[in-house]
Amino acid sequence: MSLSIRVATRDDVPLIAQFIRALADYEKLLHEVRFDEAVLAEKLFGARPYAEVLIGEIDGAPQGFALFFHNFSTFEGRPGIYLEDLFVNPQARGSGLGTALLARLAQLAVQRDCARLEWSVLDWNEPSIGFYKALGAKPMDEWTVFRLDGDALSGLAAKA
Repeated sequence: MSLSIRVATRDDVPLIAQFIRALADYEKLLHEVRFDEAVLAEKLFGARPYAEVLIGEIDGAPQGFALFFHNFSTFEGRPGIYLEDLFVNPQARGSGLGTALLARLAQLAVQRDCARLEWSVLDWNEPSIGFYKALGAKPMDEWTVFRLDGDALSGLAAKA
């Protein structure tokens, strides 16, 4: 078995969309997926890319992906990498591909002088939580994620 990680290209957008939907289905959130593939392609591979994607392959067949972007730590005075999505097809789990994707992200973080690699995980997702802890990741239990979207986002923007 041969594992490989490659940088995604615009031609991978249908594959990326498939992985996003599969992840959303696993997370019981498929009903919240509403992206348009053309817009996704522009936001990932257009004039101002907002995120990057790695494709994980086993024996040349795509089996997973990692979608990430840079954030910034004011306390560290350095960038970080935020992992938005990590997904490995169920039949490929246990192959080492998830570890390989995270290892490549860690390598990019070190190469880019990032202070950290961060992500969120649903609190019920015990298999993933165990996997992350086994890699040395620490939960940030003292932090709570907040989100503005939809009408709340538009409403606050209107106050500017």
